[in-house]
Order: sequence, then C-alpha cells, then structure tokens
Amino acid sequence: MQTVKEILHSKGHDIWSISPYATMLEALKLMSAKDIGVLVVIDGGRPVGILSERDYARKVVLLGKKSSETAVKDAMTSKFHSVRPDDTAEQCVKLMVAKDIRHLLVFDGEKLVGILSIKDLAKTLIPGGENWASPSLLDT
Repeated sequence: MQTVKEILHSKGHDIWSISPYATMLEALKLMSAKDIGVLVVIDGGRPVGILSERDYARKVVLLGKKSSETAVKDAMTSKFHSVRPDDTAEQCVKLMVAKDIRHLLVFDGEKLVGILSIKDLAKTLIPGGENWASPSLLDT
C-alpha cells in the first residue's frame, strides 16, 4: 500500500495558500490561475482552514454575498483534517469517507508538507488510475 509520502513524491508538494483577510475574489482568481479547487488558509504562518470552490458556492453565491466584499475567513472551512507522511492511501480514503471530505492536509510534525485530494487517492488506489489523463484513455 502506498504511503502519503510516496503519493506526494509522485504528484508534487505544491501548496497554494491565501490569507483569511483576502477577498473571495482574490481567492477565486488564484484558484483559476493555478487550476485548483482548494486553497489552504494561512494566518501567522499556520494553517487555519481550507477554502474550496464548494465553500464559495455555498457560503457566498447562495447567500447573495459579493466576492469582492467577502473575506476568505467568512467562507473558509476552519475545521480541517490531516494525515502524516507515513499514513497509507487506504487510511486517507477511510478518513475522507468517514468525515465526508475531499481534501486532507499533510503534516510532517508541525510542518505542512502537502495536500491530498480524493482524486489523488483514486489515481493511487484504482488500477490504471495513474494513466487517467493519457490521451488514449480519454479517447475511449
């Protein structure tokens, strides 16, 4: 069974973050520029939450708030779950299913070293998943 450390080695350790005091518009622009669906919210050098496209839809758009006037802190999810580099992909999926979440922060001790999505884990656990983006698979 692959470990989180091995998955991060394959996918990369990129962590895109934003301040809780930034606007939702700034967050959306960053997500669009990086082609990602979640940001880690960092305050004082420490993660204080995560912000997903789902948070935006439910806590900004559906409430009629303006992206340019809403702070990230008012839409982020402050309760996040984390794993360690030595945890397995299977353990991560079990946690995601149990908590009904799609992203996990990865900490090595106190240091944030990565983020995993359910897609990252599916690519790892489903045979052939690492080839999902190959042109031959997409043409079928």
